[in-house]
Amino acid sequence: MAELLIPSAQQLIDGEWAAARDAGELRVADPATGQTVQTVACAGRADVDDAVQAARRAFPGWAATSASERGRLLRRWSELIGEHVEDLARFEARDVGKPLSGGRMNIFITQGIIDYFAGAADKLTGVTLPTRTPDYLGYTLQEPYGVCAVIIPWNVPAVLTAANVAPALAAGNTVVLKPSEVAPLAPFALAELARRAGFPPGVLNVLAGVGADAGAALTSHPGVNHISFVGSTTTGRAIMRAAADNLVPVKLELGGKSPNVLFADADLDVAIPAIVGSITENAGQNCYAGSRLLVEASIRDEVVERVAESMRAVRIGPWDADLDMGPLVNEAQYRRVLGFLESAPAEGARLVTGGGPERRADGGWFVQPSLFDGVDPRSRLSREEVFGPVLAVQEFSGARQAVEMMNDTDFGLLACIWTSDVSRALRLAQEVRSGQVSVNQFADAGVIGFPFNMQRDSGFSRGGGYAAMREYTQEKAVAVRLLDRSSVE
Repeated sequence: MAELLIPSAQQLIDGEWAAARDAGELRVADPATGQTVQTVACAGRADVDDAVQAARRAFPGWAATSASERGRLLRRWSELIGEHVEDLARFEARDVGKPLSGGRMNIFITQGIIDYFAGAADKLTGVTLPTRTPDYLGYTLQEPYGVCAVIIPWNVPAVLTAANVAPALAAGNTVVLKPSEVAPLAPFALAELARRAGFPPGVLNVLAGVGADAGAALTSHPGVNHISFVGSTTTGRAIMRAAADNLVPVKLELGGKSPNVLFADADLDVAIPAIVGSITENAGQNCYAGSRLLVEASIRDEVVERVAESMRAVRIGPWDADLDMGPLVNEAQYRRVLGFLESAPAEGARLVTGGGPERRADGGWFVQPSLFDGVDPRSRLSREEVFGPVLAVQEFSGARQAVEMMNDTDFGLLACIWTSDVSRALRLAQEVRSGQVSVNQFADAGVIGFPFNMQRDSGFSRGGGYAAMREYTQEKAVAVRLLDRSSVE
């Protein structure tokens, strides 16, 4: 088995590793120490144009490739990922700062996503339509857009690569992927395995660069036919404005402020570890992180005490120590989270545990898991995405107030309901304005093909599940008038 390496200071365009045209480089740092891990090429506008042109050249042949063959190549890609799980887990964990076991889990999820779309590639179908008389035939075709630009953030780069690239390729598109310059190593490693799997040159191109340069050049490029962006709501709005000039469709997966809604009849022994995990997993750097805890009044004191105790037990360390939580990804994110910790008490919140940096002899951007009680619903901590291990507690009385508080946010990504009352859970699931709802669990564990949907300021997407391939296709309607048999004999 060939060793999985990423060439330093290079990018993958048209099936080949090469330096950036202006020979620029990006430094990739270990968040636990701040030390350089590796350099990658820093793409500029010329590199973006090269990648888009390569994808355009590859598109006709790839679109004409049978769906079964596309699925076979995706399956081979998945198999190679399975052979390199530990290598990929190290890239993911070291790059982002998450524990090695978290990186490993992300790679298993990545492999599962690609496997799913390998099986789905030859099952994308149109429909036949009823006609007013037997003299007509109507049907639809699902066709790829062409060149898809995919821009992802740094928090779960392997999973986001798979969730966006795999359905796009399965549907017959070619892709230019721009991972975050902060954490590009796992996407580059996955692209190398795609190359080894036998994808034709130009079908998948990967380059890293600063958003203001490479990202802007990619989203405004006239050769791009579809844009998929995962990141902040502010940047999402800017990308929509850029896409408007070329009338390019956009898929947006943006921020979140997800509530865990805890009723008095919930099983706290199950709920509390999951709630703490929902805000400390990846140091809270997830769009779906459970950053709001809404607790029924009668159990508030017990829940706050137990959550605080669980947070104090979270073990913190570098990725290779493989503990419970790692550092924040970089200094900018570290300063941002500390800003929320400093401002929350001034807005009336009571600090229960945490509240500051986690000091370590070897440095790094570590922050304590932090719990605030009595958070004002108008405060920054309640309304803005922190993207750190910071949990805001609020109290409710009864299901009606719970629904009002769940919906008192600009976001609409995920809502988690904890209760033993099935009827209550189903009613709340209907009334909450959210793309995803989980009951007595956090997120979508156990469901195959669960769509990663969202509403409101969280964006709009049919990504990550059974409908994802339709996100990357456009429908063509065909109407045929059948000639009389006598006229063709």
